[in-house]
Amino acid sequence: MRAGTKRLRAYPFKGLLFDLDGTLVNSLPAVDRAWRQWSIEFGLDPAYVVPRIHGRRAVDSIALLVPHTDQQEAFKRLEHLESTDTDGVVPMPGAIQFIAKLTDIPWGIVTSGSSPIAIPRLKAGGIVQPSVFVTAEQISNGKPHPEAFLEGARRLALPPGEVIAFEDTLAGVRSAKSAGMKVVALSDEAFAEADVRIETYDQIDIGRSDAVFELTFK
Repeated sequence: MRAGTKRLRAYPFKGLLFDLDGTLVNSLPAVDRAWRQWSIEFGLDPAYVVPRIHGRRAVDSIALLVPHTDQQEAFKRLEHLESTDTDGVVPMPGAIQFIAKLTDIPWGIVTSGSSPIAIPRLKAGGIVQPSVFVTAEQISNGKPHPEAFLEGARRLALPPGEVIAFEDTLAGVRSAKSAGMKVVALSDEAFAEADVRIETYDQIDIGRSDAVFELTFK
């Protein structure tokens, strides 16, 4: 871990929740391609649109970008573009190996993507789909609202304070923090309000003691 960053050298927990894009899989090139194409089709400047959409539900971004357009039509077009393009989607460094260590640990995914988008990216990245899988269409309020992470904790049957979240965007960190969770950041942007920053999952060790687990950050 880089010098000068905030650290949680060891932190107890009973469950983990992960964002998907930029956290478990690197899908940024595919996301950018889809949004750039969508922007052009809907008469917008991709250079304006792309920096504003990461970490939020597509329906929320679309409502802000094209408020007077048929929202369902605009979303369906974007969903098609995103769900059919997984070229270059790969797991984040160490993610598959880290997930493999969670055999006896409750964990899940909380993503701003819809199921038709998220599932192909999971498969492309070689990440197993957990039983707790919260997607955009299952909640009413997208990140940074805490609803998604609160729902994830509810499905894990754990109090939010006993769950650690992994995120790569500021909107995601704010969502998890508002839900009452400690947050591990995988980007400098997210680290601004997170508790600890990692470069790769190889920097984390998992300890076990009865029903309580512990993350140790190197």
